[in-house]
Formats: sequence, structure tokens, C-alpha cells
Amino acid sequence: MILTVTPNPSVDRTLEISALERGEVLRARVARADPGGKGVNVSRALCGAGVETTAILPVGGTEGAQLTALLTERQVPAVAVPISGSTRSNITVTEADGTTTKLNVTGPTLSEEETAALLAAVDAELARGPRWLVAAGSLPSGAHSDFYVRLAERAAAHGVPIALDTSEAPLESAAKHGTLSLLKPNHEELSDLLGRPLPTLGDVVTGAREVLNWGNEAALVTLGGHGALLVLKDQCWLAKGPSVVPRSTVGAGDCSLAGYLSAVDAAPEDRLRNAVAWGTAAVALPGTTVPTASEVDPGAVQVSTDPDPDLVVREL
Repeated sequence: MILTVTPNPSVDRTLEISALERGEVLRARVARADPGGKGVNVSRALCGAGVETTAILPVGGTEGAQLTALLTERQVPAVAVPISGSTRSNITVTEADGTTTKLNVTGPTLSEEETAALLAAVDAELARGPRWLVAAGSLPSGAHSDFYVRLAERAAAHGVPIALDTSEAPLESAAKHGTLSLLKPNHEELSDLLGRPLPTLGDVVTGAREVLNWGNEAALVTLGGHGALLVLKDQCWLAKGPSVVPRSTVGAGDCSLAGYLSAVDAAPEDRLRNAVAWGTAAVALPGTTVPTASEVDPGAVQVSTDPDPDLVVREL
């Protein structure tokens, strides 16, 4: 079983339009609502692939009730921790050419008691011995930047590997604390963490290994439409998927992480292949739709070992 924790989930509302024009009245071709938040998306993707998972998340207000209903509708097992504030609702606008514009709300403020209740729910599920703990997404107001450090300590106490997908201060705090089994930053997030640009593959690999030297084990660095790198302390691999016409990039990185974790007993390069296959499939789907097994094609993904460090990421 793979356990996910999403401290700041959302109802993701997606509008598909021909083109975004400021100041104009636009008509959406498609409008949809999906359960959202990084960890929630990971659980949705895993569940769709038949991998046992449980999503832990705080919920409150009308939007929280809708989020819970959407998860039930999609048969995603969840532990909902009640909060007094209202779960946020995010809006994504996707254009016909694949351009995605996101409007994300900060989210509710969690009290100390509510944060403690969320951590207690995690403790209870960790006692069941999951194969992974996935900690993902932004933190709501009221949750300290060391929230993911506290999760990592709990995972370590139970002997459960932890994968982290977040950014900014929460990423820096947890990465520098060490003990993470897997970090999944995208290219920009890794660059921000290190405080310098990473234009080439060699720069990305060197930067990722700097983060591993803080006491972490592996880094899965997604490069958007340019593929992804899996970096260990002594090896690295680059994977690139086939070209697709993007429909929505929202949640693609989360599907990549789910693909990586689902290949539990595979070799590292095959786990990376699976990750890119899942992310590529997600990009071709609307909103935060997760791909089904029939839509994922690992055989179409090319993987190379120790790629040329002088290659420029944006030119891949």
C-alpha cells in the first residue's frame, strides 16, 4: 500500500477555451471538477492502475464535502481529517494550443490542533506498514515549514521510505534535514532550491547530487516536455517520452511520481521509464484526469544512462 498526505488539497476546476483574451467574455467548451492536490493526484493515479493506496487530507466546508464526494465517486480510499476552515478551490484555464493558466488559492488556515490531528492520522496509517509515504504539495497557512520534516521523522520511525514533492521553504527545510528516500522537484524547483540556474543536464545532475549529499537517497527531476532525470549518488538516467499534443499539464508531475512508485520491484531505469510514460499520458488528457493502464506506453519512452552533461535542457 502507498500512503499519500496532501496537507492543502483542493477541488480543481478546469475550463477549456479556444484562447485566453484579457478583458473579454469567453465561453468554455468544457468545464469539469476533479479532486486535486499533489498527493491526492498520486493516489488517484495509483488507484486507477490497481495499486493499493490511501490518501490522507484535511477537509472542511462545502468544498471539502465536494472533494470527499469526488474521491468516493472515483473509489479512492481516503482518510478525511475535519477542519473548521474551507477546503480551497483552484481554477485551471487550458487553451487549444495546450497553454495552461492556473489560479491557485492559498487555502485554509490549520490550527495547531488540526495539524496535530492530521499528523495523528498519518501515524495511524504508518502503523499499517505501507510500502511508501508520499508527502506532497504546498502547505496551508498555520502549518510550519518543518511539517514535512515531522512527516519524515515519523516515516523513519516506522521504517517506511518517504517521497517528497513540494517547493520553496518546505522543500528546503525537508531536503536539508535529510533522510528522504526520494525527492521529486521539477527543473525550476531544483534551481530555486540551490539558488542558481541549471541550464545543462550536467548542471541538473550536479545540483541533484548536492541535495543527495545532504542525506537523501535519490532525486527524480522532471523536465517538463523534455523528459525526466533519475539521479543517484553514483548513476543517473535520462528518459524522454514521445511528442504529444498537450491538453493540460496539471497533475502530470504527480502522475510521473505515481508511475515511478508503482514499479516497486523494477530496476531504477525501468521505474524512470514508467514515470515518464505516466506523465506523458497525463499531459494528453483534460484537466487533472489521470491516465488508465491502456493509455500508458512505457515502450515508447527512451532511456539513456549517464547522458551527455553538456546537453542544454531546453534543447532536448
